[in-house]
Amino acid sequence: MSLTRPEAGTGPTPVTITPRQFPTNLGGLCQKGWTSAEVLSTGDRITTPLLRGADGALHPAGWDEALTVIASRVRAIRAEHGPAAIAVFGGGGLTNEKAYALGKFARTVLRTPNIDYNGRFCMASAAAGANRSLGADRGLPFPLADLAGAGAVMLLGSNLAETMPPSVQHLAGARERGGLVVVDPRRSTTAALTGADGESGVHLQPVPGTDLVVLLALTHVVLTEGLADQAYLADRTTGAAEVQRSVAAWWPERAEGVCGVPAAQLRATARLLAAAAPVHGGPGAYILTGRGVEQSTQGTATVTAAINLALVLGLPGRVGCGYGAITGQGNGQGGREHGQKSDQLPGYRKIDDPAARAHVARVWGVDPATIPGPGKPAVQLLTSLGTPGGPRALFVHGSNVLVSAPNADRVADRLAALDLLVVCDFVPSETALRADVVLPVTQWAEEEGTMTSLEGRVIRRRRAVDAPGQARSELWILAELARRLGSDVHFATDPAAVFDELAAASAGGIADYAGLSHARLDADEVDGGPGLFWPVPGPDHPGTPRLFLDGFPTPDGRARMIAVDHAGPSDDVRPDAPIYLVTGRVLQHYQSGAQTHRVPELERLSSEPFVELHPLLGFRLGIADGDRVRLTSARGTIQAPARWTDRIRPDTVFMPFHWSGAGSVNRITTDATDPISHMPEFKVCAVSVTPLLPAATEPLAAQGVAP
Repeated sequence: MSLTRPEAGTGPTPVTITPRQFPTNLGGLCQKGWTSAEVLSTGDRITTPLLRGADGALHPAGWDEALTVIASRVRAIRAEHGPAAIAVFGGGGLTNEKAYALGKFARTVLRTPNIDYNGRFCMASAAAGANRSLGADRGLPFPLADLAGAGAVMLLGSNLAETMPPSVQHLAGARERGGLVVVDPRRSTTAALTGADGESGVHLQPVPGTDLVVLLALTHVVLTEGLADQAYLADRTTGAAEVQRSVAAWWPERAEGVCGVPAAQLRATARLLAAAAPVHGGPGAYILTGRGVEQSTQGTATVTAAINLALVLGLPGRVGCGYGAITGQGNGQGGREHGQKSDQLPGYRKIDDPAARAHVARVWGVDPATIPGPGKPAVQLLTSLGTPGGPRALFVHGSNVLVSAPNADRVADRLAALDLLVVCDFVPSETALRADVVLPVTQWAEEEGTMTSLEGRVIRRRRAVDAPGQARSELWILAELARRLGSDVHFATDPAAVFDELAAASAGGIADYAGLSHARLDADEVDGGPGLFWPVPGPDHPGTPRLFLDGFPTPDGRARMIAVDHAGPSDDVRPDAPIYLVTGRVLQHYQSGAQTHRVPELERLSSEPFVELHPLLGFRLGIADGDRVRLTSARGTIQAPARWTDRIRPDTVFMPFHWSGAGSVNRITTDATDPISHMPEFKVCAVSVTPLLPAATEPLAAQGVAP
């Protein structure tokens, strides 16, 4: 989008939103994009630092006072408990420059290993699966626009029509060819694009937590029916024989008994995908995963199975084909590339790699031995706060963990046990309101920087308006804190200079930005270019829109096929919790809702949480449409009004996760995590559902249905 300043006196909204003609959105915006300027001038915008007083309330303070308090308390905590007693929690919405500076600050100034970010809740399983199978994690290793030419596109656990509406345009070709495949327990808006009678594709509606079984069965059919690209497997992969042996146990009839998808539908879907593959003369096929299958204790295994299916069809590393993951946050790709993750350094380098440590240490001007090793991933970090030996202080940037983290009541308890909680935000989120110190920061239209799209396309962000009051960029805040904490490590505050340092630190890494700069990105845009895709190893390099065309960045240049198997959800249904709960988004809101709940138009369209349930389940439980219901899991109880819909399985209920308070669904989701990615299992757990008040029969009769 582009932004323009209004004439003086034209009202409180400081900018006008104009859609940009860009390859990913083709000039389209969703409701959140159209109304995003409202957040810039929201009435409760934080414009001055806040300190918690002796009365327990937050009071305005000056920057000098606030930073002095933080520095003093950090020094005291570090002196008593050591550097690991200070922790940092970042966000996938930060610019590349701020994400880089935050990781550098944690490791060179605080000297703590304990930094992670909310991308652990978003892309961790996709990253883990892609890294170990393909050698690199870039959400889409091809431009999003490439989807338009495909004969088939398979979406697993992604509701693009509500989360990224402009992207749906790129599915038109697959829909016209009858090749859109959507795997989702709900008949979501995206699943409905397959057509009422399946004329545009196929909707597979598995039992929650069994998407892996669907993929194993599809791979079984492709291999046993001779539909695999055997030449591709021989030339470009390893491990195919092991995968073939492992999926032999998942013939469609057995899979149907576990996942609930009819065996005939599984066979037809496998044949549809194979027909679109180049080996059979098709125009191309894509397999894409989203949070619905990745936020699971077997999320990495599910991503691995999706990649295995793509590999047996011969898709990755070919133009017009491939595997990819749909990124969920504004800078979900760039935010995980440059040092916010607990185990990574800039450029997607591993923090325990001596060569990586030496390279980054040279850029930072520090001894490699002073860079801490891997820290705790997000859930483990949050649950360790305030415990014996755990962190005593926490810095939060760009995240609202009291709403977005799983088992959120436990997180609230851990935050309360801290000696110091510092939150950088521009609105009083639920987490900010618990802080000892709140620092007002700039937001999107008030800052310079870069973002990286889900395709690895690096895009400039430009300042359109001045920040209100005393709001400052995190770049300035981190530089000031570094100085007050006595560090001699240099922290630039000019975003262009920070980006140049980031580019140098990333040089030679998987996510190599060495050939990029703000000036080059600006010049590319002036020339009508759409941005540059990493890796860009030099100033004359054109960028890499499509990865893997000449091989995979693995030791032997081949993709690794890895056998996986289904274990099921960590919190499966049982007599006292017989119903599956799945969570997700709605069109009007984003993440924890800290921003979108402050936009009147969006709040009017979607003002409260709700529980979707099938009418058959409603009859069985005595719950009418509109009744308030209680959901109880092993972690607690929440409540919200019921909404009847036939677009969900009768054994499943759905809740969006954008609300706090009594309807905050993450208060009851499980914080069990994937053993490889450490992604929590947000998307499925077992609950009981009961009427909050005795259900009446009159509302049922009023709908023309006899109970």
